[in-house]
Amino acid sequence: MPLHVPPAPAPALRSVLAALGSAATLHEAVLTPALRALPGPKTAELPLPVHVLDRVTSGGRPPRTRLAGWRFLIRCGERYVAAADTRLTADGWVFSHFFEGPYVTATERALRQAEGLGKNYQPRLLSVPELYMLTLWLHGAVGADAAAGLPAAADLLVPLAPAPPGIAAYRPHPVSELLPVLTHRLTPRTPPVPPSLAAPAA
Repeated sequence: MPLHVPPAPAPALRSVLAALGSAATLHEAVLTPALRALPGPKTAELPLPVHVLDRVTSGGRPPRTRLAGWRFLIRCGERYVAAADTRLTADGWVFSHFFEGPYVTATERALRQAEGLGKNYQPRLLSVPELYMLTLWLHGAVGADAAAGLPAAADLLVPLAPAPPGIAAYRPHPVSELLPVLTHRLTPRTPPVPPSLAAPAA
């Protein structure tokens, strides 16, 4: 079934298109040689809101998410060669930077995989900075505001490659299953209490 890709804020899209049309911006994009080297028109597609997972604790309180930006995949010809991030400022949405790397192809692969799951989802990205982890968040409420909301228990999280050790990339996990794993990894371990010096000798 098709994914319901949410519309990005118009100023965010305009800022990316302006950056793509700026020779100076592309020349300065040192981390994206493909944007400079590949000829032909380049388009910004598949806008995805990027949420950050905050306040993951073992105390039973639900974690919080915050919208960090919108990401666009940049197509040149038949393939995606880079991505563009935007951020919110006091003056509205603005272009942030271009980048290449494994998360571009990983996002495309995960989106293609999600289209075959047989259920309608609203795709988002969910970042877990402490684990250097990025997931495709498949939100079941397809008509929801893409800039808000928390992961529901039945939503799916698809870790993108490279994933943290012990977590399989591209395997869809219900939030109810993966979130406890993330909580365990992010919860500081309590150091063992040393035996009391006052304890009687055996």
